Amino acid sequence: MSLPFPAAEEPDPQVAEDARRLFAGGTDFLKGVVAMDGLPPSDRAEVCFAGRSNVGKSSLINALTGRKGLARASNTPGRTQEINFFTLGESHYLVDLPGYGYANAPLPVVEKWQRLLKQYLSGRANLRRAFVLIDARHGVKAVDQEILTLLDKSAVTFQVVLTKTDKVKEKDRARILTQVREALAKHPAAYPEIVLTSSEKGDGIPTLRAIVASLA
Repeated sequence: MSLPFPAAEEPDPQVAEDARRLFAGGTDFLKGVVAMDGLPPSDRAEVCFAGRSNVGKSSLINALTGRKGLARASNTPGRTQEINFFTLGESHYLVDLPGYGYANAPLPVVEKWQRLLKQYLSGRANLRRAFVLIDARHGVKAVDQEILTLLDKSAVTFQVVLTKTDKVKEKDRARILTQVREALAKHPAAYPEIVLTSSEKGDGIPTLRAIVASLA
């Protein structure tokens, strides 16, 4: 009997090389958006990355693109509440959504961001998939459930990416994966594979690149 939400398999060498070349061919910061009228034209495939603060989102984007300073950490002044767009060659937009959790954000800022997020997710026809980053040490938390439910309501397919898997002890891995799988089973918009990654070790990076490349 196969497990629900299995780990995504590594791509074959040619697919992995094609994806590597795509990401190596040029990824640049395009713009930060604070309102819907600032969105770039929906003229290419788009994927977005969401995750709570400190989940390792910036590190993951930088590992994917091979550029250490491309995505900045969420405490960078002036960019923490923007939807940041990056061009990936001529075929994709990579979209970095602000880290959620809101532990230190004023309520009006939280409300404004939530409105923008809902508008973006429900109104972006070229959005192929949302990648929701979950810290492998902690599994799916209540604050993650909120974004997963929002993605369900917006009918946006999302795929969970576990980050920092190198920090998880072998004895804890099965328990955390079971918790994540049980949480995802409640969400109809969940794509039925999990990507296990470590930005520090490079684990899962070729797999995630290949998935993004396939969504052109």
